[in-house]
Amino acid sequence: MGLKDCLWCIGGASKGVAGARFSLYPMSDNFVEIILGGLEKTDTSKVWKQTDKLSTCVRGKRVHIFDVVKGIFVNAYRDDVHMALEATFSKGCPGDTDADSFMEVDDKKLNEKNIKDKNFNVVSKISFYPMGEEDYMEHIAKVVMIAKERGIFARSSHYVSILEGDVHKVFDTLEEIFQYGEENLSHYILQVTISVNSPTKE
Repeated sequence: MGLKDCLWCIGGASKGVAGARFSLYPMSDNFVEIILGGLEKTDTSKVWKQTDKLSTCVRGKRVHIFDVVKGIFVNAYRDDVHMALEATFSKGCPGDTDADSFMEVDDKKLNEKNIKDKNFNVVSKISFYPMGEEDYMEHIAKVVMIAKERGIFARSSHYVSILEGDVHKVFDTLEEIFQYGEENLSHYILQVTISVNSPTKE
């Protein structure tokens, strides 16, 4: 197979573009109002953003990707609504490009100041995928240790690790895990589900 036949051999992103694709699911009749309300309150001016019928994609610097996803989740929170977030964070895919990104910005977060005093507990399941690494289990173990050191690791389960704690602590840990990937891996994926106010009893 030649290079021209390789569908994923686009060249990769040279600018260090990070990205996330996420969907927000409020379990409520007025889900549209909740989702749009969260989006309206969140400043997305430092990321490239596109929404379709399935999800929203944001691309740019890691610091702003997490700031926006966290901002939308926190701004959409209502204390009487069960809500879930499904998100895939990724960086370093060899099929990525420099297009559709916003990198020429500083690292100052735009949403943190408006949401830092909104506190509530969440439960999250995460899966970390170091792509193309022979010692991938070593990297996964280090990611689990990050969560344990932050005091939010609840337990391991089949195919996932369970995190529980304050929403800020969980998101800060997720960003720290992603930063670990930046410093140690060329291509990696962080798959995340975050739930709040679930009626399910364990």
